[in-house]
Amino acid sequence: MLDVRRLRLLRELARRGTIAAVAEALSFSPSAVSQQLAVLEREAGLPLLERTGRRVRLTPAGQNLVRHAEAVLERLEQADADLAEARGGLAGALRIGAFPTATRAIVPAALVALARRHPGLEPMVCEIDPAAVAHALRAGDLDVALVHSYDFVPAEREPGLTTEPLYGEAMYLAEPAGGTPVPPGAHGTPEAPGRPGAEALGPPARDLPQPPPAPDQDAVLRAHARSPWITATPGTLCHTMTTRACQAAGFTPRVRHQVDEFATVLALVAAGQGVAVVPQLGVAGPADPAVHLTRLVMQRRTGLAFRSGAGTHPAVAAFGAALRAAVPPDLAGSRAEA
Repeated sequence: MLDVRRLRLLRELARRGTIAAVAEALSFSPSAVSQQLAVLEREAGLPLLERTGRRVRLTPAGQNLVRHAEAVLERLEQADADLAEARGGLAGALRIGAFPTATRAIVPAALVALARRHPGLEPMVCEIDPAAVAHALRAGDLDVALVHSYDFVPAEREPGLTTEPLYGEAMYLAEPAGGTPVPPGAHGTPEAPGRPGAEALGPPARDLPQPPPAPDQDAVLRAHARSPWITATPGTLCHTMTTRACQAAGFTPRVRHQVDEFATVLALVAAGQGVAVVPQLGVAGPADPAVHLTRLVMQRRTGLAFRSGAGTHPAVAAFGAALRAAVPPDLAGSRAEA
């Protein structure tokens, strides 16, 4: 009989490529991972791995076994969900991953509702970049997480995970007021977009108009081909999004600052340090007269990710329901696959 824990190690090796990476992700020593995989090969009765330099590649038999492992692990998640439902009453830890803007603008209201309905549940929020979520979910470090994707950075299907759409956001070019002029007719109104209130749990202010998106996004971005840019740090989806959007407009951005927090990005824009592309939830608090915002055609889409088979787990389902209820009305109408 094949051991489920060893099947999980083989699945992680197929995703990460090296035994060292698997060991680091699952808090094992490399020698322990190697030993467990060797035992799995003996159980299987044929080679599952072959070495290519420092990396380990799965044989066709190993790849086929990984596909079976995905199905087995999904059924185990479903079994765990059924048992949790049969026990009745939600209790214990729920480990939640979220990126900063969602953590600030949406997650708190969801946690308040969750505590009211399920006081025995203990949600534990950890900020994490969406690019790292898949590994954290598969390793069991998280139970559920918010992830996002952009028009220029579509979400790749992650084996063993399921993502349900939550909401979509408008995207804006932020530039210093009175800075590099935008081509005539290429921008919307200068008013700020609808924004989540700084008081935290309420919906975005609806007395501020949502300008129509710029009819020529490339022209808006190209007007800043020679401007300094402020992007997120390399390796994040936000950094890739800005780079690809600019390249689609015909230039590579000249990056001056690399900052992940959008409030800081806007402060740098207000200080005349460059221009940036920011999502709707990144534009928090009162409008800054030193920052001009132009709505773009592109969007950011946010979804809820969890291990395949765990969607019916009462805790995961309860958190998903609380999140959907907390999504501000001006975001809820723009749903798409994350």
